[in-house]
Amino acid sequence: MDIRHLRYFVTVAEHGSITRAAEALGMEQPPLSQQIRQLEKNLGVVLFERLTRGVKLTDIGAVLLPRAKTILELQAQFLSTAQGLARGEMGHIRLGLAGAVSLLPVIPFTIRRFREMAPDVTIFLEESNTPSLCTALHEPSVDIAIVRPPVPDPVRLSVFHLLDEPTVIALPRGHKLADTPVISLDMVAQDPLIIFPRELGPGFHDAILSAYQLAGVTPVMGQQAPQIAGTIPLVAAGLGVSVVPRSLSQIHAGGVTFHTISEPAPCATLAVAIRAGQNMPLVTRFARVLRTACRKWTNRQPDQDFFDLE
Repeated sequence: MDIRHLRYFVTVAEHGSITRAAEALGMEQPPLSQQIRQLEKNLGVVLFERLTRGVKLTDIGAVLLPRAKTILELQAQFLSTAQGLARGEMGHIRLGLAGAVSLLPVIPFTIRRFREMAPDVTIFLEESNTPSLCTALHEPSVDIAIVRPPVPDPVRLSVFHLLDEPTVIALPRGHKLADTPVISLDMVAQDPLIIFPRELGPGFHDAILSAYQLAGVTPVMGQQAPQIAGTIPLVAAGLGVSVVPRSLSQIHAGGVTFHTISEPAPCATLAVAIRAGQNMPLVTRFARVLRTACRKWTNRQPDQDFFDLE
């Protein structure tokens, strides 16, 4: 049975006339009559009583009519969903975020704007570290991830640069440099450096130590934090200083001041990673919007507010 036979059946039933139904369908009356008879033959039932003027549903036809409508509605929904998925306008995205990424204003702004652009898309967020997110991409329990490069096993992942976020130095309140707006790393060389384990973000970890090296000093290694954002409470406790992405200065932890770092200053690089060969239009579209947003964010004027992604 062809799905169009059900459409013919429903149209004839709604019009009560094969002639009027043929007009509505844009076809001739004889072929439509033939199609209805073919449907009845295939089903082994009589759907219509042929009257002098028009047709009338049989009892069996009356039972089958709402079911035929349901099938046609499901077909329309199926086609709409397939087309929406192909355009990247429907479905869900499992988005992974590396440590402290959600604090960078452009990231939540982009997620919110994308949901406005594609209201039928659901976005699930998972926050973790870069190695764990790369594993999740391979499993796959995550569709796309914002990570801190480099990534392990780059052959199976496609990685695209997003931005280089400036860093600041976090000092405990009452530090002798607390009132100094710009600080060089050699000025805090004797303060214990609170940093996260290298395996959680080797790129950013190495960038911090390289900046100290370029400043001509070797940091005194202090207590390790369980994650990037976890350095702030340790600084507030007076256990040392920390170099963090500038977006972490939004954390209103009592007892911490944030200061610009004079050159050489490390950057906290972010990238978007997807599985190599990824062919989900929704994921591709989100990655494209995200890269555009980050590029505009990077190039914005200092006093410029958020931007239009369209």
